[in-house]
Amino acid sequence: MKHLHLLLIGLLCAFPPGTQAESLSGKRPNILFLLSDDQGYGDISAHGNPVLKTPNLDRLRSEGLRFTDFHVSPTCSPTRSALMTGRHEFKNGVTHTILERERLTLKATTIAQVLKSAGYTTGIFGKWHLGDEAEYQPNRRGFDEVFIHGGGGIGQIYPGSCGDAPGNKYFDPAILHNGKFEKTKGYCTDLFYAQATRWIDSQRQRNMPFFAYIPTNAPHGPYIAGPDDKALYEGKGLQQDTESFSA
Repeated sequence: MKHLHLLLIGLLCAFPPGTQAESLSGKRPNILFLLSDDQGYGDISAHGNPVLKTPNLDRLRSEGLRFTDFHVSPTCSPTRSALMTGRHEFKNGVTHTILERERLTLKATTIAQVLKSAGYTTGIFGKWHLGDEAEYQPNRRGFDEVFIHGGGGIGQIYPGSCGDAPGNKYFDPAILHNGKFEKTKGYCTDLFYAQATRWIDSQRQRNMPFFAYIPTNAPHGPYIAGPDDKALYEGKGLQQDTESFSA
């Protein structure tokens, strides 16, 4: 992951440990944290990309606050560990994406744990990549609802403990849902957002303040698109890897 494009950040600064997450009006705001994978500044049409079409991200950009001068780590897990804890990745014991170097130290406190202590319900939908062993899983790091793939990408397996369900694909993947694998139907990104939407609606009905963390595995390679997205780019002579735009 060379470039993480963060759509919402700064949450730990707003709610330091030991404080109540209250807004100026006295109400706890719902928090939606969207994180795309391996997406650079120039990979958005609103930033001048002549090929990519990103209307939804463009709308988020136009309606939100933008941070245009910041630094991230060069790879995925270190950056994610910093975002989850507000600490430099080396203090979290995370220095790589594989070989047991992607596991977030059990001594770290996550933003999900902080928000739970303030009365929030918490959910993650998508990519965790901070440890696949049981004690490192998000359900033990402050998340009430967990709907994730394993490892660094869908179907990826590495030496050691970092890995997803064997043979998993972007279409109809097996997803770990609250400790049990479920066979799904559909494209991975759609599945993560659909599950998050259902969960958010259920929390609204309960009148519970929520923290919904939606870190998708896309657009990280391999570039496997859904049928609608695939049709936007085929036949335009774009360079692609061997699995690009394939189902």
